[in-house]
Amino acid sequence: MTIQHRAAKTRLALIRSAAEDFAERGYRSSTLEAITRRAGVSTGALHFHFENKAALATAVQDAAQQVLARIVADSRSGDDGALQRLTDASQELAARMRVDVVLRAGFRLGWEDGRRDSDGLHRMWQECVTALMGAAQSEGALAADVRAEEAVLTIVAATTGFEALSQEDPVWISHSTFTGFWRLLLPSLACPEALDGLDPAGRQQTRGGTAG
Repeated sequence: MTIQHRAAKTRLALIRSAAEDFAERGYRSSTLEAITRRAGVSTGALHFHFENKAALATAVQDAAQQVLARIVADSRSGDDGALQRLTDASQELAARMRVDVVLRAGFRLGWEDGRRDSDGLHRMWQECVTALMGAAQSEGALAADVRAEEAVLTIVAATTGFEALSQEDPVWISHSTFTGFWRLLLPSLACPEALDGLDPAGRQQTRGGTAG
């Protein structure tokens, strides 16, 4: 193993260990000692890669944003209409959170008292929902009395709220929870012609996975 490969492997191990600690205990309660112990590396190795805990938290959030960015990119294309792609994207987000501790930790860090200026994940998701609701409106898929901007607030609040609640009980990000949410909401959002073709369970392969 080359020095560069070993260094990259150590950095990834530290990011994952930090994510596990942040996801379990929160940013304030996590310690560099616990993170290095999880990663199986020395404190010196940690400081070679990260100046402090804040820098490590930023690296976790950056890694989580890369995961979310792929979900957002996938939602921008496809043969389905925007409402179905939005449903699919939320189901994919929930599925990834069930198996990806880095993504879960990234979202949790956005809620932390000491990290509220680091809201990139929440902002990215809101922008995704806004774009897809705008596309649905342009397609004529929304019911006549639906205001896209109000629907965005509801969807973002609910989906990120499920994520926050899942810190205590993972059922909040289960496939059935998100399916139930869309089964309730889609009839209020979609016009009758669009509603017939929508699947609240999502059309992507997003239903598997265990906690990671």
